[in-house]
Amino acid sequence: MAALILASNSPRRRQLFSLGGWDFHVMVADVDETPFADESPREYVLRLAQAKALAIQPRAESDAVIVGSDTTVVLDDAILGKPVDEADAEQMLKQLRGRTHQVFTALALHDMNSGQTLTELSITDVPMRNYSDDEIKKYIQSGDPMDKAGAYAIQHPEFQPVETMQGCYASVMGLPLCHLLRALKRFDIIPAANVPAACQSLLNYPCPVSSKILSGEMVS
Repeated sequence: MAALILASNSPRRRQLFSLGGWDFHVMVADVDETPFADESPREYVLRLAQAKALAIQPRAESDAVIVGSDTTVVLDDAILGKPVDEADAEQMLKQLRGRTHQVFTALALHDMNSGQTLTELSITDVPMRNYSDDEIKKYIQSGDPMDKAGAYAIQHPEFQPVETMQGCYASVMGLPLCHLLRALKRFDIIPAANVPAACQSLLNYPCPVSSKILSGEMVS
């Protein structure tokens, strides 16, 4: 089987990727994440996922498949990236409070052998609960929001910002596993474990979209 490389420094992505039971290693891709002028959220995450995968090429084995991923939070068609400081994090969390936004996560898989690059895009509606100003301040003091798009982590055990979910929980964490499985299958790479079951067990989340994504019924 081809060597698998995850082009990400995210511990959350590494944890999710490991559920496939594959042998893989991590290489960090350093790319500029500044959005282009008038770039749509879809174009933005797809561009960055591809840039991360392709940036690894000079260091990758000749038979490797490189997986790049990028996630952004979108509210009213505006991209909310990682906060620049605590005031920015507070503003983002107040913007998101009590509203439904979208999380866009793109995957780019580059096959070193063939030179082919495949992409996948997951778009998930995320309804936020009406958390208080005090909860925001306490969460910011934890330091957790500062490296997160939209200034939050869906899985944070204390803040728990999301009210309900009807989409791909793993995608909001940064790695839509069923989209990944669908793309890897096109390179004849199959998991060594039941990934949907392992994902739902880890996240304690009965996923309502897994089978639709894997069957191709659900595109994004």
